[in-house]
Amino acid sequence: MANHKSSEKRIRQTEKRRLENRYWGKTSRTAVRRIRKMTDKAEAAAALPKVEQLLDRLGRKNIISRNKARNLKSKLAKHVNSL
Repeated sequence: MANHKSSEKRIRQTEKRRLENRYWGKTSRTAVRRIRKMTDKAEAAAALPKVEQLLDRLGRKNIISRNKARNLKSKLAKHVNSL
């Protein structure tokens, strides 16, 4: 159990961040899967910019690493172009 005010606050902050990171991680995985399932090129091309923005933002905030965000964007663009 925490003995200091600062450690109690840190516990609260950590829990809040953990839940937010889980939410955004799950949201991004779902968005990526949705685009990978698409077979219509026009629909996939329309959805791609939103997902790329999401991945960029998560990379900037270190929810996922920047390189992972870049790799996902690259693979998604390749997939959309191959449709």
